[in-house]
Amino acid sequence: MAFTEFDTAELPREQRFDWWCEVVGRGVAPTRITSDEASDFAGSFGSLGMGRLQLTTMAFPGLRSKRTAELVRRGDPETYELTLVLSGAMEVSQLHNEARLSAGDFAFWTSSRPYRGRAVSEPGAGGPRAIILHLPRALVPVPEARMNQLLACAVPGGTGMGRILADHLTSVAREAPGLDALDGERLGMVTLDLAVGMLAARTGTQDRLPPESRHQILLARIDLFVQDHLTDPQLCPAAIAARHHISVRLLHQLFRSRGETVSAAIRRRRLERCYADLADPTLLAVPVHAIGARWGLSGPDRFSRSFRAAYGIPPGQHRRMALYARDRKSVSPDVG
Repeated sequence: MAFTEFDTAELPREQRFDWWCEVVGRGVAPTRITSDEASDFAGSFGSLGMGRLQLTTMAFPGLRSKRTAELVRRGDPETYELTLVLSGAMEVSQLHNEARLSAGDFAFWTSSRPYRGRAVSEPGAGGPRAIILHLPRALVPVPEARMNQLLACAVPGGTGMGRILADHLTSVAREAPGLDALDGERLGMVTLDLAVGMLAARTGTQDRLPPESRHQILLARIDLFVQDHLTDPQLCPAAIAARHHISVRLLHQLFRSRGETVSAAIRRRRLERCYADLADPTLLAVPVHAIGARWGLSGPDRFSRSFRAAYGIPPGQHRRMALYARDRKSVSPDVG
């Protein structure tokens, strides 16, 4: 399996914090960790192998971490650590920089220099949770001096390449339990391109990226544009190409490697949104044809044919079946 997951709840209370410190030391880098909740520590740790990359998911109570020069000398995986904060608040300091982060932000540091970190819960948002991407420094084609400018700096994950990478990492982490080693390796190549693309964009070094990486990043930008404009009935290959300053021919060439045309990709994503909306009881008053039109699939007959071709049943029948199944699930069996 490519993914492994552990939880302190499976251990005796007195062993939980020591186990956590050991797992973090092995999975990330040797680090001194302290916590006010060490006596009853509740944390979970997941790890996904992605070829030469590693993805880690963490959930834990408030804690403080410190990686000293001595610990760096003792063991250094020589990685850049790119962390997406999912909840809670975090602080990190390294190389005279210091950043305060909240949910949706990226933090960035290296295992090869001392650093300090702190994580706390936020009222109403639960304890700290994060996704960490471990990038071997040798795979990042950006000069170290430029990378040092990003250490312990907050990078927004809600716009541009930050949003693309945040969406990608969140999706990978969600699907990680069902992935095998080959899936992980393939995703590692895509993830590396997107992560390096974001770092290159932040340091102004896009010209150092190989053509294959540039194409992968361009595809990711196109995917995000399509996602944000599915409701626009004018969304088409020509509009996408014009928005990204490329020819329609190049756009089709980029999609050829996916085995799906641009128009087919747009239609599939629109139908996926319709499929979800039709199963939403809060949208029961919205007519079926209006659901289709809402996602750019105008014309009741055309929408019905496309939906049936994709899912094997008409959209109205899917709505009835989904709502019936939901009603059945909500009815508790009699206890006799």
